[in-house]
Amino acid sequence: MSYTNVTHCGNEHTDWLNAIEFYKQDLDILQKRLAEVASKNNGHEAMAGVEHFQNQFIVQRNNIDVLRHNINEHAGKVFADAKEHAGKIETVLIGEHDQVKDEFNSFEKVVKDLREEFNQFLVKWM
Repeated sequence: MSYTNVTHCGNEHTDWLNAIEFYKQDLDILQKRLAEVASKNNGHEAMAGVEHFQNQFIVQRNNIDVLRHNINEHAGKVFADAKEHAGKIETVLIGEHDQVKDEFNSFEKVVKDLREEFNQFLVKWM
């Protein structure tokens, strides 16, 4: 087996978890704005948009739960392996780390795109 220094993973786990918490809070704010739109507009077009964004916010909250679980699970593996091998981890964990990083980056892009789409919706209906 091949090993590498644990610093390769750095503090990314913590950074990702903090970012996820920010996005969770951001979704809460967006949800409140969505409720404002729903209370002020009861037309078919507005309500279709409200339903679309409500569904997207639910999906992203579920994605947050899955991603948080994956990050915590990976961080646990890294910690355990580093503890067992004096600060070194198996290189296979680097591949897993990169996979979790890709998951996080994809999630982040989706949420940013959703926020942009929602802001355009708000301009139209607020």
